[in-house]
Amino acid sequence: MGERDEVLERIRRGLLYTESEASFQNPLRRADLVFEYNHTPPGDGDARRKLLERILGSVGERTVLLSPFHAGFGSNVHIGDDFFGNVNLTFVDDVEIRIGNGVMIAPGVTLTTTGHPIHPNLREDFRRFSEPIVIEDKVWIGSNVVVLPGVRIGYGSVIGAGSVVSRDIPPMSVAVGVPCRVVRPITEEDLSSRTE
Repeated sequence: MGERDEVLERIRRGLLYTESEASFQNPLRRADLVFEYNHTPPGDGDARRKLLERILGSVGERTVLLSPFHAGFGSNVHIGDDFFGNVNLTFVDDVEIRIGNGVMIAPGVTLTTTGHPIHPNLREDFRRFSEPIVIEDKVWIGSNVVVLPGVRIGYGSVIGAGSVVSRDIPPMSVAVGVPCRVVRPITEEDLSSRTE
């Protein structure tokens, strides 16, 4: 196994690796394209769509991603159909972030696949670990939420504003807080909320 393969295997397993060890991945970074997207007029939908297709690993139909947004790579982000991402969405996508269909994300949200060791001696050369994030279909994430490495947010769930999501959230749940915890299920009664 070559050095690159060994580093990729450690990344895949969620083990520690350094910036220098992972530098061979730098060509996958789309920083210049993200900059261009963030400076493209909002009314130029065709240009913005073409840029998103070049930036992201995959992007579905009817995607709205308001500027500015930020991404470490961009190429590790996969977004489904009918996505709405509000301003200041940050993807720390050292590994994959997979977002399903019908997902809505409010302003100021950070999805970070990467963390760092607790002990300072282990943080030299930006040593880190990375674990993928999965956001299933029809999730709504409120303003200023942070989703941490390795988290899966289940179908239809709502994450309350200001939450820090450090563990998986089951489907059809309302979850809030720091740390984020499920406070109740989403039920049929919620179908009449704010409609009468």
